[in-house]
Amino acid sequence: MTEVASAPAVASTPSVIGRLLGDLAIDYREVPDHPALDPARKVQAVLLDDSVGILMVLFTQSHLLDLNRLADLIGRRMTALAPDRLQTLLDKQGLSLLPGLPALINSPCLYEEQLLQQSTLLISAGEPGQLLEITREDFKRLLKNASVGGFGEPLSAIKLDYAGDDGEAITRAVQAFTARRIQQRLEATIELPPLAESVRRIMRLRSDPEVTIDEITSVVETDPALAAQVMSWASSSYYASQSKIRSVEDAIVRVLGVDLVINLALSLSLGKSLSLPKDNPQSSTPYWQQSIYTAAVIEGLTRAMPREQRPEVGMTYLGGLLHNFGYLLLAYVFPPHFSLICRHLEVNPHVSHSLIEQHLLGISREQMGAWLMRFWGMPDELAIAVRFQHDPAYIGTDAAYPNLVCLALGLLRNHGIGHGASAPIPDALFERLGVTRDKAEAVVSKVLEAEVLLREMAAQFGQA
Repeated sequence: MTEVASAPAVASTPSVIGRLLGDLAIDYREVPDHPALDPARKVQAVLLDDSVGILMVLFTQSHLLDLNRLADLIGRRMTALAPDRLQTLLDKQGLSLLPGLPALINSPCLYEEQLLQQSTLLISAGEPGQLLEITREDFKRLLKNASVGGFGEPLSAIKLDYAGDDGEAITRAVQAFTARRIQQRLEATIELPPLAESVRRIMRLRSDPEVTIDEITSVVETDPALAAQVMSWASSSYYASQSKIRSVEDAIVRVLGVDLVINLALSLSLGKSLSLPKDNPQSSTPYWQQSIYTAAVIEGLTRAMPREQRPEVGMTYLGGLLHNFGYLLLAYVFPPHFSLICRHLEVNPHVSHSLIEQHLLGISREQMGAWLMRFWGMPDELAIAVRFQHDPAYIGTDAAYPNLVCLALGLLRNHGIGHGASAPIPDALFERLGVTRDKAEAVVSKVLEAEVLLREMAAQFGQA
C-alpha cells in the first residue's frame, strides 16, 4: 500500500492552478493530503512583507523558517503579510490557501535550498486537503526567477527536554539574553511577581475540605472585579439560570457551585499577576478564549472517564484554564524577544510553539509555566499538567492531568482552534484515559455548539 492509498479522494485542482501549470507545461498528479506523507516533500509557502514590498518564501515542512537567518541573508527584517491582505490576494484567485507557485503571485521569491534534495515535491493546490505532486525538475522550472538560500532549521534538530531541571534551563535562557554571566538562582536572576494574597487565600480555601459558602463569598466579595466576574458568569446564557442572580452567594449556591467559583477565582487572580501581552501572533486564538475552550473540553472528557479512574474534576478544569500560563510568563521575562517569537509563529503554522520557543530561546512556555507553578506553591497536579501537556506518551505521576490537557488541545487543534497543524491523536492516549474517540468528539461538538456563549464569557474574563 502506498503512503496515500488510504487517504480520501479530493476534488479536482482549482482551474486557476490547472491553467497556470498547463501554460508552463508542467505535469502534476493530484494527491490527497495525509499525515503519513513525508513533511520533507511538502512545500510550505508564506508571504512576507516590509517597507520594500512582498516576498514569497518557500521551504519544506520538515524545517522551521528562521526569520533571524533570513534577515542576515537578505538584509531585510520581514514579517508575515497581514491576514486581510493575504485574504484579498487569495480571493482574487478564488483560492483558500497559498500555493507554493511564485508565478501566481507577482512578487519576488526565495526558496530554501533543502527543497531541491527531494525527487518529487508536494505543493498545495490552494484548497484544504489537496496537494499537487511535481518532479524536482519541474519545480526548478517554477523557480527559474527565484533566489535560493539556507534559512531553515530542521525540526529534528530541535529537542524538547522533558526530563531536565526547568529552573536551570530557564536561568540559562535568561542569561543568554542578558549581560549577566553569573550563576544565580532563577528567582534572583529575574524579578518574578509575588503571589498575591488573594491567591493565597483562595488556595487555602481550596485545600480545606470543610470550606463554607460564607468563606468563599467573603473572599470573592473583597475583590470587586472577581465578584463582578462571578455574577456575570452565573447570569450568562451558558449556565441557563432560571432566575435573576442577585448576589455572589446566589451565583455560588444556585448556579456555579463551590469548585467552579474557586477555580475561576484562582485562574483570574493568577492571570492578573501577569498582564496579557500587547503583541500577539496574527490570527491567534485569544488567550482567555483558548483557556476557556480547553477547560470546557477537559471538564467533559473528565466526566466521560470511568468513575474509578476519574481524577478530580475541579483540578482538571483548573489545569485547562491555566495550561497556557507560561505564555504570559514568556512575555514577562523576555519582552524584547517575545515579539520575535510571535513573528515566527506567524510564518511557521506547521510547527508547534514549543519547538519555535526552544529554537529561539532554549526554553518553552511549558517549562516556564510549570516552574512558576511550583515556585508559587501551586498543587503538583497543576505543574505536571502544564509541563507535560504536549507529551501524549506521558505515563508518570498524575498522568491523567497532562493527558487530558494533551487530548483536549489535540481535539481543538483538529477543529482549527489553537496554534500548530492538526495531527492524529494516538490511540494509546484515549485508552489510558478510558475515553473512546466517539465520546471525545461528542464532547468537543457540545463545546463548539456553545462557541458564541463561550467567546462572550472569555471576553468578560479578559476584561476583569
